[in-house]
Amino acid sequence: MIFTDAGIVLFRQDFREADRLISLYTLRHGRINLRLPGVNRAKGKLKALSEPFSCAQYRIYARNKNTLGTVTGGKISHVFPHIRQNLKKQTLAFHFCELMMRLTPLNQPNETKYHLLLQALTELEYGEANAAFVPAFTLRIMEAAGFGLDHPVLQITPQFWKRMHEDKFSNLTFTDAEDLLSLSKCSEVCRRFLSRYLNVPLHTLKPFTLPAEDLPAKTSAQKEERPETTLIPVQAH
Repeated sequence: MIFTDAGIVLFRQDFREADRLISLYTLRHGRINLRLPGVNRAKGKLKALSEPFSCAQYRIYARNKNTLGTVTGGKISHVFPHIRQNLKKQTLAFHFCELMMRLTPLNQPNETKYHLLLQALTELEYGEANAAFVPAFTLRIMEAAGFGLDHPVLQITPQFWKRMHEDKFSNLTFTDAEDLLSLSKCSEVCRRFLSRYLNVPLHTLKPFTLPAEDLPAKTSAQKEERPETTLIPVQAH
């Protein structure tokens, strides 16, 4: 079977002497694993199609959905050059891709997840990274994967909770002390979820926040308040 689908590269690794393997999140087929033969040779083609967080139209050959497919061609849509030239943005992009790979089963399409990742990369390409990028993306991928919370926890206001789930990532800049505390609580919700439901810790962005100089200082109220949160998952999609 030969088919074409839009996809974003989540992960790549060298395979054998000249091949590469990639994990690709596609619009209509979900996450699939593919081989790109010969791309590591000096005259190898399709190398750009195997770079992390590249977005392209892929032409794929696969005998069936349970076998490793082969990329036979494609057309690049976005390579996000500004992300690749900025270490902070690149770190965030790798983190988003790892979250997608770890919270997404194989061969289960979800257009919401695809568009969420594409939105995050696009806003990161043309905007500035802010301290809310990671918790906002994590909360949204949790919701798309079926692990979202029905209502705010840790005394986060409904208005702030809604903004973290619906606003553009680039608009989530906060200076008010109460908002900064709510942002820190959102990060704590995400941290507890990831530590509980991932058997192996994430390799990217440790701890899973921006560098210390980009984070708000802890307030005395935040240091004293450590309420417990119960995360009740629903069936993953």
